Amino acid sequence: MEIEIYPASAGAGTPDNSPTMCRGDNKATLPREARLPINRCNLPAVVLGSLTFQQHPAELLLDGVAELHRNLFQRLEAAPAAQRGEVFGDYLTVHFRLERPEDMGFSGTRKGRAKANYIRMIRGWSFDADSREGAVLKGWVESRFGLTPRWHGQALRDPSGSAYRRYQEMRAQGLYGTNAIEAQLDLVYTFCQFELARRHPGARHVTLYRGVNRLADHEVLESRGKGQHVVLLNNLNSFTCSRERACEFGDYILAVDIPLTKIFFHCGLLPGVLQGEDEFLAIGGVVEVSLTTL
Repeated sequence: MEIEIYPASAGAGTPDNSPTMCRGDNKATLPREARLPINRCNLPAVVLGSLTFQQHPAELLLDGVAELHRNLFQRLEAAPAAQRGEVFGDYLTVHFRLERPEDMGFSGTRKGRAKANYIRMIRGWSFDADSREGAVLKGWVESRFGLTPRWHGQALRDPSGSAYRRYQEMRAQGLYGTNAIEAQLDLVYTFCQFELARRHPGARHVTLYRGVNRLADHEVLESRGKGQHVVLLNNLNSFTCSRERACEFGDYILAVDIPLTKIFFHCGLLPGVLQGEDEFLAIGGVVEVSLTTL
């Protein structure tokens, strides 16, 4: 599998390597209704969801994850590259008692809910991004990065509307009776970033593709001509690193340069998880895309 990953140009970002959040007219590019005022990482949503962040990405750190799990990352640093996925999986199994739910107080019929772990969430997304597992993943992005979902089976434009309530109900159902599933997802994202930094040192972006039948299915904020558009993505999205594979899913191809710091998970990261379609799960926000025909 070939992945088109490339470094940033010299001088990208501001002097402290943090992106600015606004355009030249001092207006934030991420609409207010697509973000929360608070999140749980080192940059606010208005920054990490902006078009400028796509152009000049910076590191995204989830609050407390590296500090609370320092031992895991020390083990990963010491492990051979081929064994790091196994080390990571073993750590989560032991830390969250995934094979011994009774140790965490699960019993009777509730014991089965302990099986709703990070692997099942990602696999559930791969079958249907608008499923209960998809709602959990979108809710995790909303909580950690402050980017609100824009679609879950139908458009989510009104936080007081029935569509948004349905999404919240599915998210709650997916979280109910699980063993700190969002904390598990924190580690999945952090491990993914750990691996990308070591597999592709110095790289900033990956070019990803998505087959679509019409651009109108996306929130287009601006059309710039010659197939270039500024689009507000859902807060979590599936792409593929294979243009040929994207051709199987639509009459047009969206190509977008995604910051590596916005990759939550990708095929090949962990053995036996998300193996098909060369899939990448990318955190959303405002991006510039190119639209071409097959």
